[in-house]
Amino acid sequence: MTDNAIIPANQSPSQSLAAPGVPLSLALVPLEAQRALVRMFADPNVLPKQERAALVAHLRACVDEHPENSDLRVVLGMALCVNLEVQAAMDELGEAVSLAPDSYIAHLKAGELWMRLRVMTKAEDHTRQAALLAQNLPQAELARRQAATIRTLKREGIDRGGYRTPWLSIARVRRLWNRARRNSEALVTVDAG
Repeated sequence: MTDNAIIPANQSPSQSLAAPGVPLSLALVPLEAQRALVRMFADPNVLPKQERAALVAHLRACVDEHPENSDLRVVLGMALCVNLEVQAAMDELGEAVSLAPDSYIAHLKAGELWMRLRVMTKAEDHTRQAALLAQNLPQAELARRQAATIRTLKREGIDRGGYRTPWLSIARVRRLWNRARRNSEALVTVDAG
């Protein structure tokens, strides 16, 4: 998104729909939030905490007004990521993919979030789908780079494998404890003989 994508201050949102470079779904976002979005896209670290929270509030209001708009949900998911609200971001990006299964950007951003969370199978699936949905060379290149990063992370062994129940860890500890106990019992019987 570039600076020319912002609605001029003297235009209403309905006039801005014809403005060049303004995606229709972002024209639904208030001007103040559009300016914060431009700053967020340029550098996510530039927005202070209160501006990030205000941006998320504006975007949530827009999503509440237009719940079927997948693009708004993607932008809200991105803002939630910047605001470190990971679970809410997962929910919004998941809903964006559900609303528009043929959306390149929804799959790309969902894949990016899963990649950052180190859940590589989901990251690979969404990134592969984004690559299939790419409409031009820049989109294809973004998906290719993200897929390459995922492959590198997998090769380096950085994969959480998704959500697992904490009971699996307890079961592993119990097996180790039982194995250690059997080994110590075996040693006692060997010494007694």
